[in-house]
Amino acid sequence: MEPESLELAENRNEVQELDLTGQTRDVTHVLTLEEIANLAAAEGEPAETLMNVVALIARRFETDVCSAYLLEPDRANLVLAATVGLRRECIGNLRMAIHEGLAGLVAEQVRPVAVEQAHSHPRFKYFREAGEDDYQSFLGVPLIDRGVLQGVLVVQTVEPRIFQEEEIHMLTEAAAQVAPVVSEARTLDRFIAPAQERLWALARNLWWSWDHDAGSLFRDLDPVRWRQLNQNPVSLLAEFPLAKLESRAAELVLHSRINYACRRLQEYLQADRTWGTRHAGVLRPSPVAYFSAEFGLHESLPVYSGGLGVLAGDHIKSASDLGIPLVGIGLFYGQGYFRQRLDRKGWQQEEYLETDVNQLPMEVAIGKNGRPVAVQIETRSGSIHAKVWRVTVGRCDLFLLDSDVEDNTPDDRELTSRLYGGNARTRIRQELVLGVGGSRALRAMGITPGVFHLNEGHSGFAVLEAIHMRMEDEGIGFDAAVPRVSREVVFTTHTPVPAGHDRFDADLIEEHLGPLREQMGLSPESLMGLGREDPNNQSETFCMTVLGLRLSRRANAVSALHGEVSRAMWTGLCPGKPEDEVPIGHITNGVHVPSWLAPQMFRLYDRHLGTNWHQHGSEARIWEGIENVDDGELWETHLSLKSQLLEFVRRRAVEQAERRGESREVLQRLGKVLSPDALTIGFARRFATYKRANLILSDIESLASMVNDPKRPVQFVFAGKAHPNDEPGKTVLQQIAELMRNTQFADKFVFVEDYDINVGRHFVQGVDVWLNNPRRPQEASGTSGQKVVLNGGLNLSVLDGWWAEAYDGMNGFAIGTGRTHSNMNVHDTRDAEDLRRTLREEVIPLYYQRDRDGLPRGWIKRMKRTIRTLGWRFNADRMVMDYTLKCYVPAAGGTSSDMRSAW
Repeated sequence: MEPESLELAENRNEVQELDLTGQTRDVTHVLTLEEIANLAAAEGEPAETLMNVVALIARRFETDVCSAYLLEPDRANLVLAATVGLRRECIGNLRMAIHEGLAGLVAEQVRPVAVEQAHSHPRFKYFREAGEDDYQSFLGVPLIDRGVLQGVLVVQTVEPRIFQEEEIHMLTEAAAQVAPVVSEARTLDRFIAPAQERLWALARNLWWSWDHDAGSLFRDLDPVRWRQLNQNPVSLLAEFPLAKLESRAAELVLHSRINYACRRLQEYLQADRTWGTRHAGVLRPSPVAYFSAEFGLHESLPVYSGGLGVLAGDHIKSASDLGIPLVGIGLFYGQGYFRQRLDRKGWQQEEYLETDVNQLPMEVAIGKNGRPVAVQIETRSGSIHAKVWRVTVGRCDLFLLDSDVEDNTPDDRELTSRLYGGNARTRIRQELVLGVGGSRALRAMGITPGVFHLNEGHSGFAVLEAIHMRMEDEGIGFDAAVPRVSREVVFTTHTPVPAGHDRFDADLIEEHLGPLREQMGLSPESLMGLGREDPNNQSETFCMTVLGLRLSRRANAVSALHGEVSRAMWTGLCPGKPEDEVPIGHITNGVHVPSWLAPQMFRLYDRHLGTNWHQHGSEARIWEGIENVDDGELWETHLSLKSQLLEFVRRRAVEQAERRGESREVLQRLGKVLSPDALTIGFARRFATYKRANLILSDIESLASMVNDPKRPVQFVFAGKAHPNDEPGKTVLQQIAELMRNTQFADKFVFVEDYDINVGRHFVQGVDVWLNNPRRPQEASGTSGQKVVLNGGLNLSVLDGWWAEAYDGMNGFAIGTGRTHSNMNVHDTRDAEDLRRTLREEVIPLYYQRDRDGLPRGWIKRMKRTIRTLGWRFNADRMVMDYTLKCYVPAAGGTSSDMRSAW
């Protein structure tokens, strides 16, 4: 056989190759389909298949070495899987982290790396056992299949060689063509034990976080480390050597459970008869792009602070369960929100810790060009750059933009490091990355949204970028593009508190939106007018909520009462219209049932609500079965959950005290606080002052007599964070924390530090009563009380947010009658009196009223009523269905009829 030679055609930029007959042929595709088909060896022999791949490429490219390195399931390490040129005994044994070695550099940056003298490169790592001493040059390219990095393809030569652009391009093309074969071989990889491979596959999709059976696999491997690692399966598996994992799986007889979980995940992902398939088919080619500044999916992915993020996380999970084509767009915060620690005086201290991305279920997002997605946003003060991470959430994808890239200035590299940190300039730059950068990232990945859903005003700039794209794509002006984009925009407002709406002055807007404004042909005043209630008021700042409302066809609040408040709040946008005609509706929030329902309650529902009840959780009829549950069975299940809560609180209280250096006597006391027999009231949320966590403290003597009643004692568990800059909120928090040192309350009040999803989960599953006493009408919706409903707890709440439309007099308890007062002090005094009265006259007597069997029959009756009347209404499936039918499908032009009123 004559040696194959490559040359560049003189008159056209195409690579040509001499075939065996001496004729030239186009090798834009350097491997033929027939060659690729012949690469595959007999079924079940992936090692031989990979050897065929590297042998063919070594011949084709005339190199001394060709090797394939495959990503291990942890996606943090490469293993040598096949080679021609290196020592064969290294196959399956030679491993390197992606942050070391030249092959690791290719995987880390997901781009080709060519080096003439490999030994002199700072990333070169010498493996004596590989026998690569004689090889000088190095060329590595990523192996990517369907947008997912599978490994690295490497060629090496004895003589130093400068690889030309054409050669790099050719090897990249070859890698792209054999990547599916490599991907299949990797799936059947014999270097990785099946149990480990499958557990890593489960860990990489957050579906496990709401599937109790799948999640329990990780917990059972090592319950102590599972808890210490914040329930993070990626971190847990990274600690398990292969032999130890196989031994543990065999010891616990986990193999069949692992196989079953993987099979169920595949069935879930491949299902084509979902609610979304029937009702939202129009969204499949053009999905919903759901923008949110935070996403609370699980405690192990700390890119959330509180209710807004958890609501967004529940939204994307339910969209996945229902089969709604939806992608999430957010920001990756390298330091998260903050870790909360209290000092000995009860004052909140903030800690910011870097998150190790290698310990998270994320991977680099790949664009339609086969390369990592990178976005650039121009401002007057220079460009901001961002990379994009991809998180798989069931059937949906979440894309998180990260400004920690080399092209940015040091300040901008820190831009997305903290959630809700920094000043107004930091905030507007974050929102520019989220909105404009997020829209550009979607385009880079070939995703064309049919609907833009803005979850609060933080992402409002996404609409401006969408208008700019429409102008360019269709060759139209701004005025023509606005209505075409606006009909596709859904805007959700979440706060009736004025401070919750971001505002920026004209200088900040011009610095950051000036280049985009010029591209759209707008004057500075025209742009500012889009964010002003009165476009002609030059002294008014630019409000992100106004921008979202003005440029959306559909806008909603998050509860019925919040809808009324929002219409009154934004009447200035509709001059001449009565308040009731302001075009802001409402879709009341709900919670993702599988994420918040305790496993014990899930099993109880399985027994009594029918097969696959959770797939029909938005149907009222499903929940009627709760009335057939034996009172004793329901009560024992609740007491079991309550016991778990008390154990959790005691453990955390001791850990907190140890960190502060408390005495042994204090540690012993905290290990025994709280009684399983006492009425347990929980309060966990942001410590914003309007939420009035200290309302119960307004009459300290009355409270003392209540908690110390030997016959009918009451105890409280608190958790929550105050914003680092909210001094009044921190003061309220300190008041609560100090009760743990007060001899009157020491065993009856416990504050659990570092409120997160994990703490919230324990609280809502185990408390008897959930306390919620915001200053009406400043609670937009609130969802924590809805999670309590699912687990059989009862709400004791001010008639605000969702509770104002949920309370029927017998499915919980109300504080007051919904009245307010123009004087805030009078308002608070009345609510405090109503709270104490309701506790004394309704809650406590009903809880302690027992029959001969020791069962609180009246309390249990109310538990059943709250589950039956509220479970179907206030869950995220119903919420996402409402958004789909009333917003998404109409916005995407998928309705079959829509009759308007006559002229």
